[in-house]
Amino acid sequence: QVQLVESGGGLVQAGGSLRLSCEASGRTLSRNAMGWFRQAPGKDREFVAAITWSGSVYYADSVKGRFTISRDNVKNTAYLQMYSLKPEDTARYYCAADSSPNSDYPNDYWGQGTQVTVSS
Repeated sequence: QVQLVESGGGLVQAGGSLRLSCEASGRTLSRNAMGWFRQAPGKDREFVAAITWSGSVYYADSVKGRFTISRDNVKNTAYLQMYSLKPEDTARYYCAADSSPNSDYPNDYWGQGTQVTVSS
């Protein structure tokens, strides 16, 4: 049973920074894609960023240049460093991972989410 636990969310002013962490347990995910999604109230969950097993990264256009995804396979943890935060980044951020090795897109395992609120 894979568990993903997010941390690092909080309240920050516009222009500020936050670093989210996603620690996985239950199996090693070094060969699996991991990523971040977010959901704002009244909106659908949307893709934010993903990192493949080989280290390739993908970003939503809305966060490109402001967010950086990374992973530490020794710690079985993924990170999302967020800079220049905007009020429209306010959402619950979810960590995801794929169950298949050598995958490019994470969508099988999900965490409970961590809230990010950006004040103007």
